[in-house]
Amino acid sequence: MRLPAWFFGFEGVLAGAFDLLKAFPSAWPALVVLAAVNITVSLTLLRRRLKLAKLLWRGKGTRKVAFALVGLRIGTHVLLGFLGLALTSALGHVLMALVMAGITVGLLAYVQQAALTALLAAGKVTA
Repeated sequence: MRLPAWFFGFEGVLAGAFDLLKAFPSAWPALVVLAAVNITVSLTLLRRRLKLAKLLWRGKGTRKVAFALVGLRIGTHVLLGFLGLALTSALGHVLMALVMAGITVGLLAYVQQAALTALLAAGKVTA
């Protein structure tokens, strides 16, 4: 019932998209295609797991993670700007994209594990 590892890869790239676009402005068509592929794959190959995805998105943990990631992104850029260390180089933005992707994948994997444990205990899904 778990989401496949490649799904988290998609989400990681999309989480770092802002900084990837800052580093490589001409990469936006590739990110649009990747987002479209992500949606298409999610609605086709993950069809059986849509129930899990819906249950995960209804969970408070997933929404907290989403808001925390947005807050982290904004807060980090504001704090770096305040300290006079604003990201201006392509390398800085790539590193920030990697950090955001890693944090996103880690948090999503944690939320999935916690939610699956709770859903199994409640009998809403089977192993």
